[in-house]
Amino acid sequence: MSKSLPGRAEQHNDVAALAVLWLVGACLRLTILAVPPLMPLLHATLGLNEGQVGLLSSLPSLMFALAAIPGAFLVARWGIGATLLIGLALNAAASAARGMVPQVDFLYATTALMAAGVAVTQPALPPLVRNRFPRRIGFATAVYTNGLLVGEILAASLTQPLVLPMVGGHWRGAVAVWALPVLLTAALVLVFGRHLVPGGRPAANARQWIPDWKHPLIWRLGFLLGGVNAMYFVANAFLPDFATAAGHPELIESALTALNLAQLPASFLMLALAGRLATSRWAYVATASVSLLSVLGIIVSRGEGMVVWCAVLGFSNSITLILAFALPSLLCAPADVPRTSAGMFTISYGWAMAVSIFSGQLWDWTRSSLSGIAPLALCAVITALLACTLRLGGHVAQGEAAPAASARAD
Repeated sequence: MSKSLPGRAEQHNDVAALAVLWLVGACLRLTILAVPPLMPLLHATLGLNEGQVGLLSSLPSLMFALAAIPGAFLVARWGIGATLLIGLALNAAASAARGMVPQVDFLYATTALMAAGVAVTQPALPPLVRNRFPRRIGFATAVYTNGLLVGEILAASLTQPLVLPMVGGHWRGAVAVWALPVLLTAALVLVFGRHLVPGGRPAANARQWIPDWKHPLIWRLGFLLGGVNAMYFVANAFLPDFATAAGHPELIESALTALNLAQLPASFLMLALAGRLATSRWAYVATASVSLLSVLGIIVSRGEGMVVWCAVLGFSNSITLILAFALPSLLCAPADVPRTSAGMFTISYGWAMAVSIFSGQLWDWTRSSLSGIAPLALCAVITALLACTLRLGGHVAQGEAAPAASARAD
């Protein structure tokens, strides 16, 4: 009986840690995806033009790229738990502050700070998974990614029908409401910190936070994840105009819903399969290949077939996303996970923004709707090719990334 108590307590600690990890994942998108449903109100109250809407929409991705490396610095300097608290607190405070001053510039500034809070949180999650669940990296990564995807769906789907009526139809109150679960999650991290982050930080020198840009692994991971992100962001941005140009404007809502909702069953499936698939190179190649096939299907389909292929793209791309999130934890020594993750996020979001801008410019230059979607096929090909270069095995790899002892610290 006495021997079973420690095992049972350890199981309870694991469940608590996974629950908080899921909530942290949800907080990565809750406050960001709450804004698109509020755009009509922002138009009306602040008089935003389309250029201002575009800037407001692109700020999170920009900050994801710019603030990821400071996140690695915080992990190296103060540890994983403190970094999570800083990121979540900044996210909640800036989100709640977005509606306090009725000026567009203040909205831009607080949105950037909110996204910076998300950005510094993201590089803390792979080392947390690597330290807390070293034998279940794929599963733990799937847990927080499932939270991320559920957070996207909850914020996008509940803001208008549920949250706005609660606050009298005022967008300022709505953005403040979505800050509450982030603040609650920060409190849970504080309470369960010793169960969530044993030891507090990876065994790293406090100066060892700058990514080793000379190491090819960071670039391979960055462009691999960047291709996944680009396929998601560009598809959401250009599908409405593509469907309209194809003569099917009535399919816009169905296509976007299929693209985004199909991520959810994929994320639940990966809770069962990520542990096995994360160390299998063929899984990355296969899902990227299915994404390529789905992009081609969207291009050539007419009518309802477009919606079906959008669902296939959302499903396959989200699987690749979950697998890609696990790669720094699988391929790096513990001390290198934060900075490798930060470098991966910096490159990936920068690449995704570049592909989005290029797709729009290509459409304008060629005046062909095909030009807005075709770059997604190239992203899928690049992702599959880069996956072929990864050295994955049945166990966690320790040596592909530059080892901590020989890595540059400044």
